[in-house]
Amino acid sequence: MYARALFQESLMDADAILELVRRQPFAPFVIRLSSGETHEVRHPECIAITKTRVVITDPQEDRIAVCSLMHVTSVDYLQPT
Repeated sequence: MYARALFQESLMDADAILELVRRQPFAPFVIRLSSGETHEVRHPECIAITKTRVVITDPQEDRIAVCSLMHVTSVDYLQPT
């Protein structure tokens, strides 16, 4: 379950995502892509951000996703489970 959108596509850039990663205390969030894919970021060490891409790891699933920032449509906080 996801909360409200934190950022919409016209505002999405590396700095906006980096701000979420550096937030104290960290709050898990999900990145939505234009393809409809979603990638959850549950810990700040599970994401790397460059000027044009974001790399998200999921250690529990042994999965890595490399996403172009131009395909990020929104970022939402994860609801506590």
